[in-house]
Amino acid sequence: MSKLKTKKALAKRIKITAKGKLIRSKAGRRHLLSGKSKKRKRALRKKTVVTVSDKKMVKRALPYGT
Repeated sequence: MSKLKTKKALAKRIKITAKGKLIRSKAGRRHLLSGKSKKRKRALRKKTVVTVSDKKMVKRALPYGT
């Protein structure tokens, strides 16, 4: 069987913790920030866990757990 290729775009966006959780940044903090509250922008700074429904797709795209 040939080697599997890692989806590099996804590898740059997701980190895998020691226990195997997938961590990603939240969307919505690039532009149009003047219309968002300070509280909302503060919440967008934090990282979040990838949902269960997306986990299967991410695991397939990152075959070697990059």
